[in-house]
Amino acid sequence: MKIGFNNEKYLKMQSEHIRERIAVFGDKLYLEFGGKLFDDYHASRVLPGFQPDSKLRMLLQLADQAELVIAISAEDIEKNKIRGDLGITYDVDVLRLIQSFRDAGLYVGSVVITRFTNAAEQFKSKLEAMGIKVYRHYSIDGYPANIPLIVSEDGYGKNEYIETTRPLVIVTAPGPGSGKMATCLSQLYHENRRGIKAGYAKFETFPIWNLPLKHPVNLAYEAATADLEDVNMIDPFHLEAYGVTTVNYNRDVEIFPVLSAMFEGIFGTCPYKSPTDMGVNMAGNCIEDDEVCREASRQEIIRRYYASMNRLAKGDCPQKEVTKIEFLMKQAGVTPADRPVVNAANLKAKVTGGPSAALELPDGRIVTGRTSDLLGGTAAVLLNAVKALGEIPDEIKLISPTVIEPVQTLKTNYLGSKNPRLHTDEILIALSMCAATDPNARKALEQLPKLRGCQIHTSVMLSEVDIRTLSRLGLQLTSEPRYENKKIYH
Repeated sequence: MKIGFNNEKYLKMQSEHIRERIAVFGDKLYLEFGGKLFDDYHASRVLPGFQPDSKLRMLLQLADQAELVIAISAEDIEKNKIRGDLGITYDVDVLRLIQSFRDAGLYVGSVVITRFTNAAEQFKSKLEAMGIKVYRHYSIDGYPANIPLIVSEDGYGKNEYIETTRPLVIVTAPGPGSGKMATCLSQLYHENRRGIKAGYAKFETFPIWNLPLKHPVNLAYEAATADLEDVNMIDPFHLEAYGVTTVNYNRDVEIFPVLSAMFEGIFGTCPYKSPTDMGVNMAGNCIEDDEVCREASRQEIIRRYYASMNRLAKGDCPQKEVTKIEFLMKQAGVTPADRPVVNAANLKAKVTGGPSAALELPDGRIVTGRTSDLLGGTAAVLLNAVKALGEIPDEIKLISPTVIEPVQTLKTNYLGSKNPRLHTDEILIALSMCAATDPNARKALEQLPKLRGCQIHTSVMLSEVDIRTLSRLGLQLTSEPRYENKKIYH
């Protein structure tokens, strides 16, 4: 993989910049942390060289100064809101985050339940029974426009003051709309009343403020948030204040006049002249090969297009989401044909008359696989890929039919499956069984780590089992937005 991003430079520069921002305000900095703290695979795809755990590693450099506060909205608890990427509810994810932060060596000070109602009382009690401090913040009528009420004893003043002990307070959440910014501003109000010099800053990796508006990295962010209808735009406040063009997104630009008024209500003056000023993101300064990042981002936009097309085919997203990404593809100057595995998989399907797959190896070679009586096209392409990587002759069978047939019998005769073909996870288990006695199978199994980061495309949409397995292998999947058959239940 070509590298375009200097990860070590990023870790050093980002942590230093946050320390500098703490020093600006004196006693304490509340840092609103947007995006994914763990496993930021979007960033690692569009900025090759960025490690998925980079944000966590950066925070570990500040571990002695930092504590975390996790915000969750009572509305999300009541509605059992689910994280789409993990398939768990927001309240369960709070527990996951706490444990993950602790395991990594970070201090979690407390949880704040925003827009608190009695519906969240049971979750509050559950956390407290675990020894976790919980605070309640309440809805404020007319928020965020009614500044006089918000910045008063009947607004932020009625929120419980979150006791913190360290100079850097990182406010994070299971997902958007959890009340991170409101939590930070409420704390600034209370700290100011106590005579504590505290400030606010925001950490968002994307859009990257010092890249051009239509840079593919920033376009890829718009594609990733097409469901939220975010739009990148020039920061007009920064341009007016400094005469410098920077990029932000619409929600921050739209809310800035309100934030500025809130700061004035709390401190008497606003410490920032623009939304860009509030940010601390240094990622743009660590891009070392711009063209590598541009091409990686163009490919990400295509992948996002296929993901939305698949969701549209399943009835899980509106047409306007797909239309927006199609527009972004035009701006980036790409089409699905710019993804080599697309044409290869579709051609294989046309020739064989059945579902097929294509996988691009690290050296640029493309291998394909077709559906047969024994294997699905995805399972077949995985076997062909590890054969190619291990330089194993094509005619050698890695898995004996005597291993596959009993598994098929188990599926169809005892587990009630109507599809005798092996899924990708089943074929990998069969391969590992054969590896115990067959040197070729063992050699093939050893090639699996080399598939991480490789591109794969299938001519039909896959089952959740196959999608999860490919994800665990680190493969970057796209699929044509069509089902293998015309059944209405899959």
